[in-house]
Amino acid sequence: MTQVLCLDDLPLILRTPDAWAEAALREPLALLNDHAYLEKKAAANALELLNRWPEPAYPDAWTSTLAAIANDETAHLNSVVRLLARRGGRLERTHRNPYANALRNLVRKGEGSYELVDRLLISALIEARSCERFVLLARCSRDRELARFYQRLGSSELGHYHVFLVLAGHVLPQAEVEARWRDLLAAESTILAAQSPGPRMHSGF
Repeated sequence: MTQVLCLDDLPLILRTPDAWAEAALREPLALLNDHAYLEKKAAANALELLNRWPEPAYPDAWTSTLAAIANDETAHLNSVVRLLARRGGRLERTHRNPYANALRNLVRKGEGSYELVDRLLISALIEARSCERFVLLARCSRDRELARFYQRLGSSELGHYHVFLVLAGHVLPQAEVEARWRDLLAAESTILAAQSPGPRMHSGF
């Protein structure tokens, strides 16, 4: 049985209107192409974080968690690419994601545990926003196959968002993590509002 997601459970400050999904679904192949790169980056990000466990954390628990996320994202990538090809599309060679790039510019680079927490929290933010967008696409799509596809992915991204938050709590005290999380949630809403509209998972509206 498919889990029914409630968007009110997500901590996002800026909410995406249904009009965004309705517009994005008018160009499903472009949307799927962008989505494929989103999953590719998510898998690569999890693998890159895999060997950055904080001391004295136990590496096996850290690595197995991130390896599982990377595996999920790779499976999602495979599903998106197959769906894109079946519908007559093809993966483009180049891709840009100004939303994710702007978020990653907020990372406190070179600051040890603070850098790691920022990377984990930004990963959680991207997953949470993706979850919201998948739910909207599932709700607004008149294409039953796409609706089922996005509904299934929304459930997975919700789980990933929670996992990244838990991992951040292993790096710094919870009070510090929560304070930084609030700051990044506010920054994310500003960054999203500045994005141009278009058939992209993290476009503006």
